[in-house]
Amino acid sequence: MGLKRLDKLIALNCNVSRKDARKLIKDSAVTVNGRICLRAEELIDIDADDVSVKGYSFTIKEHIYIMLNKPKGVVSATRDPAKKTVIDIIPDSLKRKSLFPCGRLDRDTTGLLIITDDGAYAHRIMSPSHHVYKTYEAILSFPLYDEDIVRLESGITLDDGTECLPAKVEPFTDNGLPAARICIREGNYHQVKRMFAAVGNHVEQLRRIQIGSLRLDPKLPEGESREMTEEEMQLVFIDQ
Repeated sequence: MGLKRLDKLIALNCNVSRKDARKLIKDSAVTVNGRICLRAEELIDIDADDVSVKGYSFTIKEHIYIMLNKPKGVVSATRDPAKKTVIDIIPDSLKRKSLFPCGRLDRDTTGLLIITDDGAYAHRIMSPSHHVYKTYEAILSFPLYDEDIVRLESGITLDDGTECLPAKVEPFTDNGLPAARICIREGNYHQVKRMFAAVGNHVEQLRRIQIGSLRLDPKLPEGESREMTEEEMQLVFIDQ
């Protein structure tokens, strides 16, 4: 990954400001490979150097990638003056000042959401040109007819004239209720709900279960999060 400034890495990995990171260094609280380092501008090899702060050694990471099982009632934003955000529910052990969600899930939509501080990675996920499919499970008011599926899979036009790219649709039942899995590679406002509305149906519940080939960890409780593995990071960009 190359060489990075010590104060920047301390700020990122300890969730403190650059000013506070420089103070830690000045106060002799930081060691690099066992020696006290007093130079904030010292360049650190992320893959080779061992950095400790106040005796605590940690793995240096330029970026972090978090899998969140988003609950209802939480907004997909970095901050909100009135509502709890997905960043608010990330545990302190994983928090960084520059975290943001890769895309968004509606406030009442649950399921898989990736949180990161890597803008390039997020862009690859969110841009329709990269063809990363997102898979949702929707509980519907009515069963889907064959003609509904054809319209959705052909690229339906929404009521406001928005033209959607072709989707992948698989109807099923959930405890006797009509339901469908739908895969899309866009992220327009309320898109899944509006797509089903365009064929005369209504989404009662919506949950995202997969991004690319990355499935939501079934052992991850709603509202909880954990750091993603390297393999999981790559699964996002593998066709399902």
